[in-house]
Amino acid sequence: MARLSLSTLSSLNKNVHLPKYQPENYKAGIVHLGVGAFHRAHQAWYTHQVLNQFGGDWRITGVSLRSAGVRDTMAAQDCLYTASIKGTGGTDNHIIGSIAKLLVAPENPDAVIDAIASAQTKVVTLTITEKGYCLNNSSGKLELDNKDINFDLSNLQSPKTGIGYLVAAVQKRMIANGENLTIISCDNLANNGAKLEAAVMGFAGAVDASLAKWICEHVSFPSTMVDRIVPATTADDKSDVANAISAEDQACVITEPFTQWVIEEKFAGPVPRWDKVGATYVNDVEPFEDMKLRLLNASHSTIAYLGCLAGYETVFETISDPAFKALINHMMTNELAPTLDMPKGFDVSGYSSSLIERFSNSALPHKTRQIAMDGSQKIPQRILPALITQLNTGGSIEGLTLAVAAWMRYIQGHEENGDIYMVDDPMSETFKSDSSLKGEEYINAILGIEDIFSPDLKQNDQLIQKLLFWHYELQNKGAKQTVKDHFNK
Repeated sequence: MARLSLSTLSSLNKNVHLPKYQPENYKAGIVHLGVGAFHRAHQAWYTHQVLNQFGGDWRITGVSLRSAGVRDTMAAQDCLYTASIKGTGGTDNHIIGSIAKLLVAPENPDAVIDAIASAQTKVVTLTITEKGYCLNNSSGKLELDNKDINFDLSNLQSPKTGIGYLVAAVQKRMIANGENLTIISCDNLANNGAKLEAAVMGFAGAVDASLAKWICEHVSFPSTMVDRIVPATTADDKSDVANAISAEDQACVITEPFTQWVIEEKFAGPVPRWDKVGATYVNDVEPFEDMKLRLLNASHSTIAYLGCLAGYETVFETISDPAFKALINHMMTNELAPTLDMPKGFDVSGYSSSLIERFSNSALPHKTRQIAMDGSQKIPQRILPALITQLNTGGSIEGLTLAVAAWMRYIQGHEENGDIYMVDDPMSETFKSDSSLKGEEYINAILGIEDIFSPDLKQNDQLIQKLLFWHYELQNKGAKQTVKDHFNK
């Protein structure tokens, strides 16, 4: 079977959605850091829709900050790939042509810096995950003593971090009297634009005060809310896509029909017409960020940790258990929705119901183990803000504390039957050092990690007692029975 490429487009199955533009006719005006599956199913998808309708020099130069795998795979396909959209009513396959080329940062840091600094580049977008911002969770400031940040400060022309690359490139842009630049975070962080700005300004200030001043005057950092479920692509997925399009595609992504992108309208210069192809430009993204982080992401993490402990491999399997569905409904209705302040007329209940439907999509086997990764970075964003609000207002915390207790149990690194698994988390070594502790000592040790929990939480007796209760329930009954006993009513 031939490989997907520009030369094989005309031989694909007739039901495949092809680009309505000639990709090679348009230049790149966007640089994206972190070209993973989510980017290819979301920002690159929206940009593809802009090119389909309006054209323009808005293709994407993708940057892999670590390995060459994605570059090597996509280069063999002229950077084309399939977005396979799976819903309960069937599957649609779209060939995406919005990525122009890919760079591998460790191989050629100068090329990455030059791409961002280029006058042709108007927008930079990022999906580098929560840990890529190198911010202290408690202070919100850049961790200047982070080993990678520290390296970048001394080696700015060959940095390791996304933040280092941005500052190096903006410095080059400033020296060349370059035009304004819009840098857009697309990661699941509350106030992600402000957090990205804090990271960049913290780094720039440590390099050169005049650079920090130039950034204030010429660079904007809009906040965004992004939403689309994108499971890791499997070998079976690639086989299904190959059969559907009649070409081999090693870079395909699998996703759901639902997609949402809310962007703060705070641009330093021209941007693609994303708002004409489904994105929403607003003055204030924060309510939408909070809604997504709490209703979708907090529920996802709860499903992930309890589902993993219960032996469920996917979100669909987990939510199909009536007790788990009851738990998530309880959390959304009684513990998460009450903490939101949405625009007048917005249907939070309807949004919550749509999430249950999305979680129940059997065509999209989203792995619980995938969602469980990097919990030390996700828990402070997804669960703790709502938990703190509920503690302060006297609201229900049953589900939220169970979610935190399940994460604490998950990071001990062993199944309920004793089998060992790897905890994929930047703080995994810290967790290992505490894993031999028991009961209250263990709970207090994890609560004492100030990069995750603020000091006042360690002093909150109500929280400690709830976590102890759930810890003992999970240890003695297991996750499945614990959820059934307390939420299957």
